Amino acid sequence: GHHPLPNSNSWCRKKETQQFKLKQLDNKTHGQKLTLKPQSNTVRTVLKSSCVCFSLQFALPYLRQRQGNIINISSLVGSIGQKDAVPYVATKGAIISMTKAMAVDESKYHVRVNCISPGNVMTPLWEELAAQTADAAAAVKMGENAQLMGRMGTEAECGLAAMYLAADATYCTGMDLVLSGGAELNYGFKSQIKT
Repeated sequence: GHHPLPNSNSWCRKKETQQFKLKQLDNKTHGQKLTLKPQSNTVRTVLKSSCVCFSLQFALPYLRQRQGNIINISSLVGSIGQKDAVPYVATKGAIISMTKAMAVDESKYHVRVNCISPGNVMTPLWEELAAQTADAAAAVKMGENAQLMGRMGTEAECGLAAMYLAADATYCTGMDLVLSGGAELNYGFKSQIKT
C-alpha cells in the first residue's frame, strides 16, 4: 500500500505565535544530525511545526522501510511573494526548497517527497479573517476574484491533490503542486508606488 506522511503548518495568530516556545532542533535519523537555528521566532515556529520535526524524527525510518512518501504543505506565496508577510513567505519558500532537498536525499530509500502549494482556499481561518473586515462579503469576493477560476479552492480539493500525490503520482518526487486556480497567472495591478 501507500504510506504517505502529509505535513502541514499554518499561519498563527500573534498570541499563539508568542506562546509557542522553541528549542533548538537536534534530530538524529540514521546517524545524520540535523540542527536548525533560524533567527526569526516566526520562521522557527513555522518550520518547527512543519515536517522538519515530525518526518525526520519519527516517520522517516518507517517511510524508508515501507518506501512511503512525504507530502509537505506550503503556499503559493512561497513562490510568488506577498505584501507585508516576509516571515510567512520565507518559511513557505523554505518548505518548497526543503521538499526538493529531501527528495534528493530520500530517493536512495525510494521515499518520494512532494509539496502542495495552495493559493486562496476557503477555510475557517479565511472566514474568520474576512469577518474582521468592514465588509466580509466584499473581502470574500475579492479573494475569489484573485483566481482565474473566479472562486476559492476548497479543503476537499486540497485533499484530492494530496491523494493524487500519495497514490497516483508514483513517478513524481521533488514536485511543488501549485493548487491556485490560476492566481499567479495573467497581469494585474501590482504597483506599490503611491501616486
